[in-house]
Amino acid sequence: MTSIPISVQGRQKLEAELERLKKERPIIIQAIKEAREEGDLRENAGYDAARERQGMAEARIKYIESRMGLYQVIDLDKLGGDKIIFGATVEVEDVDTGEQRTFTLLGPDDADYSKGSISVLSPVGRALLGKEEGDEITVEIPRGRVTYEVISIKFLGSARQQ
Repeated sequence: MTSIPISVQGRQKLEAELERLKKERPIIIQAIKEAREEGDLRENAGYDAARERQGMAEARIKYIESRMGLYQVIDLDKLGGDKIIFGATVEVEDVDTGEQRTFTLLGPDDADYSKGSISVLSPVGRALLGKEEGDEITVEIPRGRVTYEVISIKFLGSARQQ
């Protein structure tokens, strides 16, 4: 993968997370040191928890650092158009059930389904890219095959990420 799309706000959020994780390192090391001083490490839950926390923090730091150079930072406030692209907020309707859903297409490290955004690399995201109002897509999702009709395309900019 040569580049990974991410919003300005998404990049800032990851940079803040990386800074926070790096500041936690000495705290975690101190917790490991204190737990080690308690004696027998085989039955030391505090030590195990601190080591696990250290492993998770280091893994996340490596993940973020490995991707920073790959990001293509996109300003959501400068996007617009008639076709679905990164940053578009799309309203779709399930052709079979009539259920309507709204998605904002973001990068994989930006997207948060619980907040109404999906990755442009997800099956639905990939199928929607380049489509216009009135177009239909059929895609395999966990619950089976679904056909969506594109109802509207909007560009809400960074306000959508609040």
